Amino acid sequence: MKSTRQDFPGAHGHTLAARLDAPDGPIRAYALFAHCFTCGKDVLAARRIAQGLTEHDIAVLRFDFTGIGASEGEFADTNFSSNVDDLVAAAAFMRARHAAPQLLIGHSLGGSAVLAAAGQIPEATAVVTLAAPSTPVYVTRMFGRHLEQIAAEGEAIVQLVGRPFRIRQQFVDDAGTHSLKEQIAGLRRALLVMHAPHDDTVSLSNAMEIFTAAKHPKSFVSLDDANHLLTGRDDAAYVANLIAAWSARYLSVPE
Repeated sequence: MKSTRQDFPGAHGHTLAARLDAPDGPIRAYALFAHCFTCGKDVLAARRIAQGLTEHDIAVLRFDFTGIGASEGEFADTNFSSNVDDLVAAAAFMRARHAAPQLLIGHSLGGSAVLAAAGQIPEATAVVTLAAPSTPVYVTRMFGRHLEQIAAEGEAIVQLVGRPFRIRQQFVDDAGTHSLKEQIAGLRRALLVMHAPHDDTVSLSNAMEIFTAAKHPKSFVSLDDANHLLTGRDDAAYVANLIAAWSARYLSVPE
């Protein structure tokens, strides 16, 4: 596998940091990976899934959303809408520099974002969600005890995955404006929903809502005893192999 740094302009003028993981030989297709809420492109699941897909000749661009990791911008100024915009910008960068992504993969809130962004990426023929909320407002449960403070003061410092993040009311308001049901129903792409039944961060009911709203072709895979962040030794490899096998039916092979 070859992994190279790739910077590109985000939707709102910030430089976003990315990595392109590519196979040593010919590339069969390109995928775009959206990381989980506050995680970053270098989180274990993103790295391992990208590596696993390169073994199936799929190149993967994973990037930090605005205000996360090595990307520019302030996290407090971002929201679900800006994440969707960054995904569309990432696809435009791939289209201009390499090839547009045929495969979109999103982990947790990143999964919600790829569902919302898919309609703006015409080359995408297959979408995969991993432990994704069926609506972005679900993520506000992670800091539910701070919602009153955020409403009263406009913002609050919230501990997420052991790190402090400034959450503003605009983030909460924006999340509440997005209902993905119609976008999922009108996806017109093959959809693979993957979720662990005992996920204690995003409940399995979210996967059922996504799957029920979607039209065929659609598939569901239970991730058994995997945790939300897919940190188990074999979980990410299992996910990568399943994505590669499932998506082969929907990815066009270059001449």
